[in-house]
Amino acid sequence: MLTDMRTILATLHSKFIHASLALPYLAAACGKDCGEILIEEFTVHEPREQILARLLTAKPDVVAFSVYLWNRRETFDLIDALHAAAPQVRSVVGGPEVSYDDRQLFDRHPGLAALVRGEGEIPLRGLLKAWCGNEPPQDVPRLAWRSPAGIVEGPQQQPPAELDLIPSPFAAGLVDLSRGLVYYETSRGCPYTCAFCMSALDQGVRSFSMARIRADLGLLMAQAVPQIKFVDRTFNYDAPRARDIFRFILAHNRTSCFHFEIGAHLLDEETLELLRQVPADLFQFEIGVQSTLPTTLSAIGRGVSLKKLTDNVRALRHANNIHLHLDLIAGLPGEGYQAFLGSLDRVAALRPHHLQVEAVKLLPGSPLRERAPNLGIHFDPNPPYRVLGTPELSFAELERLRGISRLLDLTYNAGRLEGFLSGLSEAAGSLARGLERLDAFWRREDLHRHPLAQRRLFEYLAHFVATDFASQEQDRLRDLLARDYARCERVHPSGAPDFFDQHLTPAEQEKIRRLTRAAAEELRVQGVKVQFFAAVFHALPEYPTRTALLFLYQTRSGSSLRVDEIVL
Repeated sequence: MLTDMRTILATLHSKFIHASLALPYLAAACGKDCGEILIEEFTVHEPREQILARLLTAKPDVVAFSVYLWNRRETFDLIDALHAAAPQVRSVVGGPEVSYDDRQLFDRHPGLAALVRGEGEIPLRGLLKAWCGNEPPQDVPRLAWRSPAGIVEGPQQQPPAELDLIPSPFAAGLVDLSRGLVYYETSRGCPYTCAFCMSALDQGVRSFSMARIRADLGLLMAQAVPQIKFVDRTFNYDAPRARDIFRFILAHNRTSCFHFEIGAHLLDEETLELLRQVPADLFQFEIGVQSTLPTTLSAIGRGVSLKKLTDNVRALRHANNIHLHLDLIAGLPGEGYQAFLGSLDRVAALRPHHLQVEAVKLLPGSPLRERAPNLGIHFDPNPPYRVLGTPELSFAELERLRGISRLLDLTYNAGRLEGFLSGLSEAAGSLARGLERLDAFWRREDLHRHPLAQRRLFEYLAHFVATDFASQEQDRLRDLLARDYARCERVHPSGAPDFFDQHLTPAEQEKIRRLTRAAAEELRVQGVKVQFFAAVFHALPEYPTRTALLFLYQTRSGSSLRVDEIVL
């Protein structure tokens, strides 16, 4: 018996703030029968030699890697280096990125000793327990392993229907709660069979018991974890169950915030009424709209009522207490460039706080990837497997949509250009058309290649207005842009961007002195510092003639900037 066998469970995150959920679950499931279990988490940005050194310093017998599309290449490069440096160490891989790989994976990576397919708790425990006993892992479900005679595949057994059989990693103290963000699951699987999603292969939905959910959530809330992100594919697939969890959070939460992926079309009136009672900024909902084209939704097997979805999103937005993040996916079957712009405008009309546009990824094992040749869909064969062209959408059009997506992040999703985007939408005919024109300018100026500081972003937008619009539209858009800038950043009069008009009359200057002196005296006793900036506007929607505005900037230690706008 190798009772002292040491196994490291490892993964490479895209960012340090991310904390693994899979590794603590695996460690809890393995328990004490599998030797010593350690958890090590890295990022894809760390030097390979540095990660290798940390792994080898722990003197492991086994290193098991959790593999995803963002870390596949780096993980297998690390496995190859580990085999060269320490050939006695057995490498194991598992996770969604490798679950559908074939035996050729073992040929390409001589250091690979075993491959876990699908949910890993049972196969990894069976593998490590066998190795601890110096035995071959015969008949371990969903496991492929390297034997002296070749690659052996275990039986294709379904994961356990009773999720509570998996020990809680939270109760065991195995989850890192120090990073500010903790992933949490209350269920596995999804009731839908969207062709682009791996959940299309799931056999229904399985839930942890409410007792288990309350125990785990209670622990996390008691520890005041800043953000708890539910990874359930469709959290509210069962409305009464979702309401029970919402109520438990509302009754016991202290300072945590919560993120859920929900199906907006599944919200009933009782749930909507409960959600109206949620304190502002406590919940964030991510809602996958994906497309507003019925034929496309049908082609990917996404049976949802668009009317119910949009009605419920409007109801949530009207309550204005829950942050709404809506997703669209470009490159789905049947949806061309113009149709996608229509989807973008229809979703933007719902006024989500965040609107995300992503190109579809054809994940290994997904139904859409299997159907891609028949559908005429071309995609990158390497991670992240993004679509490169469809019969309805060329690569060039996909590139334009990628540019629009980036501009959405720089403008709409940043929450700093609400007035300008409203004016741009009116001038161009819609938000999508406005962003399309802006993307063409961005490409002419070669601006997609580099990040932009906030001031430079506004200056380029002012240049866009000056070159792409007639004089009357220019005046209005420039004023809206200037006002947005003054509202999101403290402007110093001597260093204001050129798109501001600072030609104030003597009477206006005198009024500014009186107002700012009074405000500074009043707020100084409250520990608030007051600064100001004033400018003249000529074509704002509510001030269509010459109007001077004063912006009072109030800063207090530990608080964000507050901006008050005063008409002179």
